[in-house]
Amino acid sequence: MVEEASSSQYPHFAKRVNFPMILLHGFGASVFSWNRVMKPLAQVVGSKVLAFDRPAFGLTSRINPVEHSSPVSQDTRTLNPYSTMFSVLATLYFIDFLKAEKAILVGHSAGSLVAVDAYFEAPERVAALILVAPAILAPFIAQKVVKEKQGGRDNQIQESSLDSNNPDNPFLRICSLLSKLTKYVAEAIVSMVKGMGGMINSLYKKALSAILRSAFGVMVVRMIINKFGIPAIRNAWYDSNQVSDHTLQGYTKPLKVKGWDKALVEYTLAMLTDSASKLKPPLAERLSKISCPVLIVTGDSDRLVPPWNSERLSRAIPGSYLEIIKNCGHLPQEEKAIEFVSIVENFLLRVFGAAEEAHLQAVT
Repeated sequence: MVEEASSSQYPHFAKRVNFPMILLHGFGASVFSWNRVMKPLAQVVGSKVLAFDRPAFGLTSRINPVEHSSPVSQDTRTLNPYSTMFSVLATLYFIDFLKAEKAILVGHSAGSLVAVDAYFEAPERVAALILVAPAILAPFIAQKVVKEKQGGRDNQIQESSLDSNNPDNPFLRICSLLSKLTKYVAEAIVSMVKGMGGMINSLYKKALSAILRSAFGVMVVRMIINKFGIPAIRNAWYDSNQVSDHTLQGYTKPLKVKGWDKALVEYTLAMLTDSASKLKPPLAERLSKISCPVLIVTGDSDRLVPPWNSERLSRAIPGSYLEIIKNCGHLPQEEKAIEFVSIVENFLLRVFGAAEEAHLQAVT
């Protein structure tokens, strides 16, 4: 879905932003979750706003990645369409599709992870990040503890006593040799355990894949969604009485797509067995390296991703802005659409408006 500004409702603002916006939905959602805000956001940015269904969700084709994968003998292997990296590359593709150098990425819940990963994949293509009820585990930032002077003195005394030992002492030589031997043995054991861990991990992935892809595994997934799907939707709202039949139909319509259950299994497997993420440093360690403008929006009554996680996340990302909407659950863009758009507008005006004013002052 693509929305484009049809009128100059925000003429002063559109000239300052001039970036398209890409909306990334969360787990179990689709472009439907952005219906209430796409057109207003297009007016705010004065450009195109694009949303797309991620594989396994919405009305996307539910392909079997095993049947469509390339042979192992080839130099390149087909990227799993249900992996996070596929969604990241799709996001970057749509920036090209919009013929833009940069875009504002808006991720909701699990879509926030795709937005952040897309930034780290190509930071020069991301103008700003807007994370809505982000399902990103925020790191615990512990306060630095300063040691007492007395403790430091004890350590100095202990170190000086070791340094003053006579190196010609045969007892110390034996201890040194035993220490080195123990070190070598320990390193060998650790190396062996790591090798066994890799083998066990490989066996675990194969066993997990076999179980989930079996008829029993697919049946279990289908039973879980049928039993808890609608209650989960209602639970995502602060006031479940506001969840209309139209909203329920919008979320359950994708369950009529052929192969939705098997695709959900493949998505789950892709998340649990993601090997690409293990090649990178943990996300918690990279959050502090985000340098583009970041806005985090959350509801004060979010029962799926608690507000305190968003608060910790904002502290982990330097210079980020945090907005907490009152009487709101996990879906601010649906439950509090007008307030959500207003928050986004103020953030973009604060970030890009200030930059434009500074540019005008420099020119004059």
